[in-house]
Amino acid sequence: MPTTPGPRRAPGGRVPALVAAVVLVGLGLAVSRIDSPLADPAGDAVYAAFVYTLLVVVAPRARPSILAAVAFGICAAVELAQLTGVPARVVDAVPAARYALGTTFAAVDLVAYAVGVALASLLHRRTTAVPR
Repeated sequence: MPTTPGPRRAPGGRVPALVAAVVLVGLGLAVSRIDSPLADPAGDAVYAAFVYTLLVVVAPRARPSILAAVAFGICAAVELAQLTGVPARVVDAVPAARYALGTTFAAVDLVAYAVGVALASLLHRRTTAVPR
């Protein structure tokens, strides 16, 4: 029985993803300077979206669901590593590493990562699916 093919992926996923990554870095830096209780979870969501976007750069033809799972896994691993104290020591030596590694575990950050990855994946799906 013939199957109906799904939507094709738009070509050229790396360049738009690189542009998105640069925009997300700027947004993340801007959010980190906001004095609000929402700044931390917003920054975490932006961080997760950035990780997702970097994965699109590396594997532009990968399914968004796979990219989302890997991006969340990376974010969760970084967050759980904070329980060891290693990221804090790295940040002591290289203060800019704070943006990538953080220093203090907070379980609520995992929720923000899930939201950021979900939004990035949704946007990715909506901007790259091409009807056949």
